[in-house]
Amino acid sequence: MISNNIIKRGSYGLLFMILMWFCTSFSNISFHILYIVIFVICIKEMFHITKDKNRILGSIYVLIPMIIIHLFDYNNGYNNSLLLFIYILTWTFDTFAYIIGIKIGKHKIFPSISPNKSWEGFFGGWSFTIIACFVTIEFTELTTILKNINLYLIAIIIPFTATLGDFIESYFKRQAGVKDSGTFIPGHGGMLDRIDALMITIPVIYIYIKLI
Repeated sequence: MISNNIIKRGSYGLLFMILMWFCTSFSNISFHILYIVIFVICIKEMFHITKDKNRILGSIYVLIPMIIIHLFDYNNGYNNSLLLFIYILTWTFDTFAYIIGIKIGKHKIFPSISPNKSWEGFFGGWSFTIIACFVTIEFTELTTILKNINLYLIAIIIPFTATLGDFIESYFKRQAGVKDSGTFIPGHGGMLDRIDALMITIPVIYIYIKLI
């Protein structure tokens, strides 16, 4: 039986993805406004979960991916298809790693930082990420839009970057002695708990795109 926490996690991810799709598809102004709002909320939450000596580092941790998102371009133009593809894979991994980890996770990855993260959840989430990549490629025109980009390589990379992003935020929270980053999303922690997996994923995929 699926728990309320799992339903909430998937629902918030879906709603957030729909919001980003709407803003990136219909209005560049709304896209920039959305990320300014998210940035302000995340900085506020970072000040909540970091000690004084780490607040500059925490602010940079949020600032870099938020700036890079606005620089995402492909074929000399901003391309929301690539960004939305990254969102889909990241939240697919995040959601299924959580579900599988809760159900069958026994071997912890880094229990001193994040006691709920397990290798079973990691590889389970990774498998569903590859499936999501396959479905997206098969039933959309993404490969036509994003020529020369190996989308399966992105699907292989994302579980590592998403997990690292989660560990970094968990480390900050443990250092500050708090359970949640904030109360912006009721019952789910904070905004950072929704997008922590993207904080490392965005810069890494951006570097990959620029290298090719």
